[in-house]
Amino acid sequence: MQNGSYLISTLITLIIVSIMGINASKNVKNSTDFAIGGRNFSSRKVAASIIGTLVGGASTIGTAQAAFVSGFNGMWFTLGASLGCLFLGLFLARPLREANIFTVPEFMIKFYGNRSRMTSSIISSMAIFVHITGQVLASVAIFTSLFNIGENLAVFITMMLIVSYIFFGGFLGSSVVGSIKTVLLYATLSISAYVVLKEFGGAGNFVAAYPKDPWFNLFSEGMLSGLAQGFALVVGVCSTQTYLQAIFSGRTAGESQKGAFLSALLIPPIGLICTMVGMFMHNMHPEIISKQALPLFVINYLNPLIGGIVIGTLIISVVATGAGLTLGISTMISRDIYKTVINVRANSKQELLSLRISVLGILFVTSLMVVFNLDSLILKWAFLSMTLRGTVVFMPLIVAVIMKERTPYKAGLLSMIFAPLVTIVLTVFNLTDIDPLYIGMGTSLIIFLAFLIFGRENKTV
Repeated sequence: MQNGSYLISTLITLIIVSIMGINASKNVKNSTDFAIGGRNFSSRKVAASIIGTLVGGASTIGTAQAAFVSGFNGMWFTLGASLGCLFLGLFLARPLREANIFTVPEFMIKFYGNRSRMTSSIISSMAIFVHITGQVLASVAIFTSLFNIGENLAVFITMMLIVSYIFFGGFLGSSVVGSIKTVLLYATLSISAYVVLKEFGGAGNFVAAYPKDPWFNLFSEGMLSGLAQGFALVVGVCSTQTYLQAIFSGRTAGESQKGAFLSALLIPPIGLICTMVGMFMHNMHPEIISKQALPLFVINYLNPLIGGIVIGTLIISVVATGAGLTLGISTMISRDIYKTVINVRANSKQELLSLRISVLGILFVTSLMVVFNLDSLILKWAFLSMTLRGTVVFMPLIVAVIMKERTPYKAGLLSMIFAPLVTIVLTVFNLTDIDPLYIGMGTSLIIFLAFLIFGRENKTV
């Protein structure tokens, strides 16, 4: 660290937020409090929970990294996330909240049977796990570039912070951290935007410093590629246990709906400012490693006191997202596997214990995964995760919400198995130039259409 002031203000920020996350544990009396905050959140708390998890390393460090390379094309993650929240508010928030459930697979069982619950839970958990890996990678980028520590130590510190945010307070702790994180992000990134424009002498000079193509072209990597990235986020947001868990936590369907709309409004400015920073660093320091664009901007251009708070906020953003995703997986493991298969008669205390054990297990496996993928592109993990989540959940969920009792029963299970399988095969072996998301979603759609056209079998659980 170039200046001890950065370290001091960073540590103070992290300690305060960690204490508040741990302090939320005093309000956790049972598994319902831990998993969905007692189902008593206002719209602002719902929004804080969504933003707290959705806006993380990919939205900040990953967006600045992508903008460093190709400009405004890097905004697709936050634009897609905003559109996903808008779609969630318009079409899904009300029916899902009114269902009074804990997990997305619990909703699926009403329309596709017990096997669909287990299938969607397992595959969705694997997809969300991929995104956690990306968040930890972003955290490692911050710690190694700013604190001059080893990568393995950076992974360990990240895991300890995640534990402090959710192990004790669960969803209540996640919401508290999300609220603090949102306020800090807006305050510190606004200062960063001011510094960038001041260095250029105004917005006009900033725009004039870059050729329109590719720097201000959202589709610089191709129209289909850009739309696929945005679509992946819409699909992923509406298919992910973690974000839908915030919807389940609203005290009413209306509060959940307003929370989704508020999230859609607040997310894009964060992406815009991180994009500006990434482009600025490419102009001023083209020699640096792209993923260090945002952290090094903080060190080189912000006051040490403010810079330390920014660094702390970035770490909180990354860790809170990883924590929320981890909580989403642990909730599905506890509700859809432990309580459904392993211990059907589990009481609330046993379920709470299974939630916390699941958190530790997920973080252990994540640590191993990260150590072997330290040089990966952060946004690559994020988009892959969103794609996989979407292919297993999105189409069955939308069909069930629209068609209700007329939903083709066995189509759901087949779609949950074959659509993500097709997507994985196409991605791993790079078999087509068409984005695998389109083909995966197309596969799901074809399965449902086939059952709708040729009839469906009688329900059997």
